[in-house]
Amino acid sequence: MAFDPTETAVIVVDMQNGFCHPDGSLYAEPSEAAVEPVTALVDRAREAGASVVYTRDVHPPEQFADAHYYDEFDRWGEHVVEGSWDAELVADLDVRDGDHVVEKHTYDAFYQTDLEGYLDAHGISDLLICGTLANVCVLHTAGSAGLRDYRPVVVEDALGYITEDHREYAVDHADWLFGETATRDAVGFGSA
Repeated sequence: MAFDPTETAVIVVDMQNGFCHPDGSLYAEPSEAAVEPVTALVDRAREAGASVVYTRDVHPPEQFADAHYYDEFDRWGEHVVEGSWDAELVADLDVRDGDHVVEKHTYDAFYQTDLEGYLDAHGISDLLICGTLANVCVLHTAGSAGLRDYRPVVVEDALGYITEDHREYAVDHADWLFGETATRDAVGFGSA
C-alpha cells in the first residue's frame, strides 16, 4: 500500500497523558502500549516527507454544563480538562514545530476544528489514522474523514483501546463501512 507523501498525513489521535499515562484520568494500558508503534509510524512518514497532525481532546470545565444530551463528563467522568496535565500530549511523542496540532472538543477531530482547512491548504487527500481510543475518537475521526472525501486508512497495529474487542470492532467497521485498514508494515511511501 503506497502513499504519496506530498498528499498524505499521519493523523495521531489523542495520545495524551489522560489516556496513555498510568496517572491519567482515563488510562488504558493498550493506549500506553500504542505510543511506540505510533512514534515509529510518524518517524517513517516524516522521513518520507508526509505531514504529521496530532489531535488533542480538550474540554473546558464548563463545556457540558448546559448539555441537553452530549455530555462526555457524564459518560466518562471528568477528563482532559483544558489547561491540565491530563490534556497534554504524552512526552514520548516527538512533536515538532512543522507538525500541526488540532485541539478538539468532541470525538470527531473534524467537528468545529481547523483540520479540514489545514488538510485542504496542504493538498492532503490520504490520511493514515492512528492513536486512541480505536472505537471512539479514532473511528469517529476516520468516518468523518471519509464523509469529507478523504481516504481514511486506519493503521490497525498503532491503536490504543480499552479492550481488544473494541479495537477489533473499530478496525472491522472502518474497513467495511468507509475506509481501509493497514498494518504499519504494509504502509509504504513513494510517488503514486
